[in-house]
Amino acid sequence: MMSPSPGDLHAFLRSRRSIRRFKPDPVPAAVIERILTTAIHAPSAHNLQPWRFALLASESARERLGQALTAAMRRDMAAADAPEAEIETRVTRSLRRLNDAPVVILLCRDLTAVREQKPQDTVMAIQSVANAATYLLLAAHAEGLGGNWICWPLYAQEETRTALELPEAWEPQAMLFLGYADEEPKEKALKPLLEVTVT
Repeated sequence: MMSPSPGDLHAFLRSRRSIRRFKPDPVPAAVIERILTTAIHAPSAHNLQPWRFALLASESARERLGQALTAAMRRDMAAADAPEAEIETRVTRSLRRLNDAPVVILLCRDLTAVREQKPQDTVMAIQSVANAATYLLLAAHAEGLGGNWICWPLYAQEETRTALELPEAWEPQAMLFLGYADEEPKEKALKPLLEVTVT
């Protein structure tokens, strides 16, 4: 079997786009396992592998998480004097997206994985979890799935941990929604390479 060329691999990496609408088709358990297995091959600072994954497999888990996240969302938006209609629109949309995604994976940072507690060590651990998320999204893309990175848990970490009964040391960082795409991905606007590079 011939290995893909560098050009093929670059084209594959550049073709991944965020997908927000999914078909209702279930994703086979074997596919999810392959994706997660690839994710744990991500690089991490000092090879500490601080990532932890919570797969929301039941409707009750999604419901508990949705209520926890939207309660925090309501609280924060009300504190910012957002109109009630705007709050309810966003809450409804958020719950729909959470319930419509065939696969929901919560990414956490294990606070016990890093022995030092300097600010730099915390940042390195967070960066490592983000590396695993990137690998996970690319693995999903390799399986023909669409994915979307969701940051809601960052705004309600304790509420998320409590709702899902996660270990105390698991700090929620992000969620990934995965499934078979039910939309055409939008073209991504990229800054020119010269604008983000110095030599």
